[in-house]
Amino acid sequence: MKILVSWLREFVQVDAGVDDLADVLTMRGFEVSAVDPVPASIRSDGDDAVLDLEVTTNRPDCLNVLGVAREVSTAYDSDLQSPALDTADMGDGESALSVVLEDAELCPRYVAALAEVTIGPSPGWLAARLEAADIRPINNVVDITNYVMLELGHPMHAFDLEKFHGQTIKVRRATSGEKLRTLDGEERSLTSDMLVIADAERPQAVAGVMGGANSEVSGQTHLIALESAYFLPTSVRRTSKRLALSTEASYRFERGADINAPLVAMRRALTLLAQTGAGRATGSIVDEYPQPRQQSTVQLRHSRIKRILGIDMEAAFVSRTLERLGFGVTGSGQAEGDTEQRWAVSVPTHRVDVSREIDLIEEVARHYGYDRIPATFPALVRPPAGRDRWQRRQDVLRRVLTASGCSEAITYSFVERDAATPFAAATVGDGDTNNLVAIANPLSEKFAVLRPSLLPGLLDSLVRNRRREHRDVRLFEIGRCFDRQTGETGSLGITVTGTGGDEHWSSASRTVDLFDIKGIVERTCDALGVTPLFSSTVCPVLVEGRSSEVSAVGPDGETVRLGRLGQLTPALAAARGLPNTDDEVYAAELDLDALDSVAVDRDQLTAARVPRYPSIVRDLAVVVDHALPAASVRGTIRAAAPDTLVSVREFDRYEGKGIPGGCISLALRLTFRAADRTLTDTEVQGAVDRVVSALEQQHEAKLR
Repeated sequence: MKILVSWLREFVQVDAGVDDLADVLTMRGFEVSAVDPVPASIRSDGDDAVLDLEVTTNRPDCLNVLGVAREVSTAYDSDLQSPALDTADMGDGESALSVVLEDAELCPRYVAALAEVTIGPSPGWLAARLEAADIRPINNVVDITNYVMLELGHPMHAFDLEKFHGQTIKVRRATSGEKLRTLDGEERSLTSDMLVIADAERPQAVAGVMGGANSEVSGQTHLIALESAYFLPTSVRRTSKRLALSTEASYRFERGADINAPLVAMRRALTLLAQTGAGRATGSIVDEYPQPRQQSTVQLRHSRIKRILGIDMEAAFVSRTLERLGFGVTGSGQAEGDTEQRWAVSVPTHRVDVSREIDLIEEVARHYGYDRIPATFPALVRPPAGRDRWQRRQDVLRRVLTASGCSEAITYSFVERDAATPFAAATVGDGDTNNLVAIANPLSEKFAVLRPSLLPGLLDSLVRNRRREHRDVRLFEIGRCFDRQTGETGSLGITVTGTGGDEHWSSASRTVDLFDIKGIVERTCDALGVTPLFSSTVCPVLVEGRSSEVSAVGPDGETVRLGRLGQLTPALAAARGLPNTDDEVYAAELDLDALDSVAVDRDQLTAARVPRYPSIVRDLAVVVDHALPAASVRGTIRAAAPDTLVSVREFDRYEGKGIPGGCISLALRLTFRAADRTLTDTEVQGAVDRVVSALEQQHEAKLR
């Protein structure tokens, strides 16, 4: 919003300079982003400029000179001058124009008037002020409507009434498929939920957005109908969005206009017509206002101001500030039988943002000065609440994953449909694409659905880093995923690519593989006291043979499915823009709700005694079927061995010469130790013999 300072001074007489005005407005919530010189066409006394204000969406009352002047008058405690409304120059008698208000819900008030005009250029001062606000002058009638909009904040429109069918204005909904060519020359198709201004036969304007070209004011216009109305903000916004048509009028109407402004704006426009010699009103003003609205009243307590702001503000300052801003303030004393001072504050209709006591306190605080309010912490009356169990577990996960070389990422919960679709059929719950949760009104196609998995966002973040020459990328995220069937679930996602360790001149580097991501998952589960079980699986987003399902044994002995891990398919990574198709990307995703159900509380750490007695190690190499999972071999060994077996670890896998076809040689290292004695060779050998026998019986394994 651009404000000419000399125009502003016509409403409030203050001696402050341009820079002081800019500072005062900025400190009261209206940031002055730029101070521009006045156009050459404006005669200036040297102390003039154009202020470019950033007006927040909740303050449509300040999208005009009068609204900003009201703020300035309050800041400087100076009187506010109202614009001239010369009723003597307005028409008398009944108007020949009639208004039919068919939809009072979308248009609660419609004001109209007839005027005979002579079209020509606007006076220099008027045109110059429009140019200062970046509005191109057109002709005296159109310029006056724009001038009133800038001055009072209420949009108006002028129709060439001689191009109407009859002298009746109908405010109605459009019929579906109805056409209207707007002032920008585009023919627009209307729908039944759009409000239009029409004559007896066809629409002549899209209400609150733009007029129609058929009734445009031109050099041949002699009789006009001036419109000044209030339109429902949601209706104007919906229409503007659907037509992809945003105007100065729609910008103001969709934020909330003043329902009492149409009549004032009409009188101001007719006054300007007469003052500039552009025309004169014929007949009286038509004001269709079926259900007048009453001003709302909000109670304001002096003690509440002190409690919110932390300062004891003078009561006189409170009432004076609110009155300067246009509020009606009564009851400045105390209620009968009440020791607390309070006010009944009537809210003017131009303040659509004020409805509660806290809103009034904000108004007082703005003009008192936030910089004058001391920065103090409130007194603690009770200790802060501790972190709950799940928050503590998230802290554990973050520490473990960070220690594993991963960096935490935070991605959007909204993703594009193409990115989400592959993962919709690959979630922990095996959903399908119909389970995607679509956004009803997305900001763009990139935010079309809620994510069914954390991996689309993590993959895009990994690709973004790789495209910026970061070769080794390890990311994790703790967040929520969404599915139509299961609703909202907690999830942990991990993606890794690049080298498997730090590069060093003394040894060749290796790339990450399946066991890197598996190790991260194992370490994460171990931190929560969970022993993960891994089994082969088939998943559409993971490479077959390089993927695994992760599960655990629940407290009741049931198997709880935790998630999946593996290598993302190269085609999927390439589709998301991975620059080098030879890069292997490994990922894992765990259901945190399922993980929480099997996790063990580890709030108190316990220390185990250092083993007193030595361990004995035995290595076995057995020939087994190549399709037999190593986890099954380990399970058989643990079931057959005594409690003195403390560790089983694979250290070699071989297939080739000397090994039958379809088989592999699996080498395992068994570590035995007793807590109360030194084991003998006989005890250990007996345990090994039982292990070998169990492997032969259950897996047809042969000892090499």
